[in-house]
Amino acid sequence: MHTRYDIQHTTIYSYNQPVTFGLHRVMFRPRDSHDLRVLATDLQVSPRANVRLIQDPHSNSVALVQPLGEATELKVVCSFTIEQVPAADDPLSELDPAAEFLPFAYSIEDRLDLEHYLRPHHPDPDGTLIRWAHQFLYTDEPNSTREVLARMNAHIGKTLTYKARDEEGTQSPLETLNLGSGSCRDYALLMMEAARRLGVATRFVSGYLYDAALDTPSAAEDTEEAPEAPEAPDAQDAEDAKDAASGVTVGAGSTHAWLHAYLPGAGWVAYDPTNNLMGSSQLIRVGVARDPALATPISGSWFGEADAYEGLTATVQVRRVRT
Repeated sequence: MHTRYDIQHTTIYSYNQPVTFGLHRVMFRPRDSHDLRVLATDLQVSPRANVRLIQDPHSNSVALVQPLGEATELKVVCSFTIEQVPAADDPLSELDPAAEFLPFAYSIEDRLDLEHYLRPHHPDPDGTLIRWAHQFLYTDEPNSTREVLARMNAHIGKTLTYKARDEEGTQSPLETLNLGSGSCRDYALLMMEAARRLGVATRFVSGYLYDAALDTPSAAEDTEEAPEAPEAPDAQDAEDAKDAASGVTVGAGSTHAWLHAYLPGAGWVAYDPTNNLMGSSQLIRVGVARDPALATPISGSWFGEADAYEGLTATVQVRRVRT
């Protein structure tokens, strides 16, 4: 069964006096694939702007936005309707037997393509991160790949303190461990770099998070008269009720970040250490990259007095459409 969502992402930059703007790079459009289809898109920019669309080296859809004239506010509103195939109950059910236990070896062909996702990108001069990663390994029995990654995914959210940050940039894994806190993108990078040191290819994912507790599902337009008899709840209704009962999901209402691990036989599998999710249909991907710096949702420049900038407001609404 397909599930349809309406997504609206609003970003507002405010200034206390008119400023001019340089080119802005906007990565908000969900990423099409076999399990996700974009049905409609809309991009509104104020002040008026020239917009062109490109694909980056990772095949992410990027809008290059050049606002025109001066303004005290830059507002970017992106709207999408998507159709998603719910994730499998067990994304690792088809895991290649050769990858059941760590360490495992990728094929020569896969390794050529995965090189940038296997190589650590952040230094660990004293071995702090590798020691942290090794706590999830047993010394007296084989280490199941799925169990090691599941333990790491759960441990991060349980032991670290979540702190949202509006400013750009990501903490290094060592900074996150030292502070004992971080945002969703910090959590994702920590697990990425730790898994890479165990020989698992990983990549960063930015996107949106559906939370049934924050949703009042919208109704699809229909010209035919609907029957008065109540419908039986479908499987997605039951899943939404379960999600809502568990409370507000951390990271909903704004852009979210998680990671993919490439596991032979299963492909890219989603792990969200912020919410201890694995392969969840709550995760709606937008951009993927080998490092968080390459998947920033929006970036750009402005020109004016140094103290003109007043702040940023960003909101994301993800609503399920009942058809």
